[in-house]
Amino acid sequence: MTAVPFEQSYAGILRKHVGDQRIITPGPRAVIVDDTGDILLVRRSDDDTWVMPAGGLELGESIWDALVREVSEETGLIVESATPIALYTGPQYWFTNAYGGQHQMFTVVFRVDRWSGTLTTDTDETRDARFFPRSGLPPLRSVYRETLADLDAFDGTLIVK
Repeated sequence: MTAVPFEQSYAGILRKHVGDQRIITPGPRAVIVDDTGDILLVRRSDDDTWVMPAGGLELGESIWDALVREVSEETGLIVESATPIALYTGPQYWFTNAYGGQHQMFTVVFRVDRWSGTLTTDTDETRDARFFPRSGLPPLRSVYRETLADLDAFDGTLIVK
């Protein structure tokens, strides 16, 4: 699946109107764990960091559709079922994207319970994708370490932050 170029995405179009002003950007994050407990990470092509599959919600798209699209774009996998485990909405969840725009995330974190397809390691947005054992994770930003802690703490009640 071909990714929507940032300039044509909802956030990219909005950015043209507001310049560098911080904006709120909604979107999904996928936590995909295989049968051995290994975590799927993708290496971004823009900044070479390892992250969980994620992205922004586009106009006319549901959060579910965004989850399915982002995972497919970044990994080639098709999400068949997933459970929302956390909402990250606070002002501490801001970042500067590769284009210099500041964003406060409104992220719905999903545990992907079932998927199909073959893992693709090179896409429009990623340079690599692989499952890592928890004991051998590459360096991760704190928000991804927090996501793993929330995955471990999830007891069926949505975690709201």
